[in-house]
Amino acid sequence: MRRVMHGDVVAAARALLGVPEAARRSLCRRMIAEAHAAHRYFRRFGKSHLLWGDGSLMATAHKRVLRPEPGFSDTPYCGCVEMVLHELIEWRAARRVSPRRS
Repeated sequence: MRRVMHGDVVAAARALLGVPEAARRSLCRRMIAEAHAAHRYFRRFGKSHLLWGDGSLMATAHKRVLRPEPGFSDTPYCGCVEMVLHELIEWRAARRVSPRRS
C-alpha cells in the first residue's frame, strides 16, 4: 500500500460512516487489503487497478459512497477514524511478523 496520509484516513472513515456499524471493521480491512493489492498491481503493470485505484487507501475509499466529513464532535466519525488507524496498525504489525512479505 502507498504511504498513508491524513487524507487517506479521512476518506476511509467517511466510507465507513456510510455502512452499518456492524459492517465497518470488515469494510475497513477490505479497503486496506484492496489498497495493498492495487499498489502491487501498480508497481507491476505501471497503471492503476480498474477497481481499486493506484494503491492509496484514498483511491480505494473513493470507489465507495463517502459521507460528508463531520467534525470531531461527531462520535461515530471519531470511532471510524479510530478504527481506520487501529486497523492500519494491526495490518502493519501482522506484516512485520509474517515471514512472507509481498
